[in-house]
Amino acid sequence: MSNVTSAVPDFRFTPTIDQVGVEERVAKLNTRSIKKESKMFALKLALSMVDLTTLEGMDSPGKVRQLCQKAMHPHDAVDDIPKVAAVCVYPTFVRTAKETLKGSGINVASVATAFPSGWAPLQSKLDEVRFCVDEGADEIDMVISRGEFLKGNYSYIFDEVAQVKEACGPAHLKVILETGELQTLDNVRRASDISMYAGADFIKTSTGKVSPAATQPVTLVMLEAIRDYYYKTGKKIGMKPAGGIRDAKTAIRYLVMVKETLGADWLNPDLFRFGASTLANDLLMQIVKQQTGVYQSIDYFSKD
Repeated sequence: MSNVTSAVPDFRFTPTIDQVGVEERVAKLNTRSIKKESKMFALKLALSMVDLTTLEGMDSPGKVRQLCQKAMHPHDAVDDIPKVAAVCVYPTFVRTAKETLKGSGINVASVATAFPSGWAPLQSKLDEVRFCVDEGADEIDMVISRGEFLKGNYSYIFDEVAQVKEACGPAHLKVILETGELQTLDNVRRASDISMYAGADFIKTSTGKVSPAATQPVTLVMLEAIRDYYYKTGKKIGMKPAGGIRDAKTAIRYLVMVKETLGADWLNPDLFRFGASTLANDLLMQIVKQQTGVYQSIDYFSKD
């Protein structure tokens, strides 16, 4: 397939990860201080990188429309607030989101491939992806088959991602590793490599349905995999930590990690996203605090 890198490595022999070393580097990066001017820039940048998400069994067209309004108008009482990057919904609600966001420049992302478990026949997964794209999805967030991965069936994962990528057509593909189920950082690195060589546009930590979800050590391992892939291929792959990132302080720590590992080129919504349902409000509260010197009550912000 044309979207698969030709020089595919043997995934049985991916780099071994030094967990202690990873944790020490994360701790060191977390000591970086951010000055006021840089903090405001970072807060607005983080907001522009949010995939505002609703993935609940009680979702409805009305809730999705409300979320889309929040995406387009995060806080009208404050000037110069960026819009979020995307709204992420279940396949059933892609058309609703697409119609509501028309002309806004905000992408519509849809989870697919039997999210969150991944337990479905491959053909069913591909049909679901094509349905999402036909409904108007700009981005597809797929889940890998973790059971096959943990059995060591790496060729299955590679082929699965490659076929989903083909089914995406013009839509970008974000591949969810569900790192909380991969057990080791070595497995996180291997799953990252497989996904990128098979055609992923982004690699993503989690569905948000499994604990632990995004963590800084896991994200650092994935960022280093992206860096090494870029050095070998010249292709820039995006990164999306998702699940458990709820406050601005944590978000800024992730941005520092991206800057120090991949450089400033990755500090934009085309190459870095936050998967979050509650992070946006804390970012907005911190932006208002930086502008006015006082916190607004959480009641001034929608509960989306």
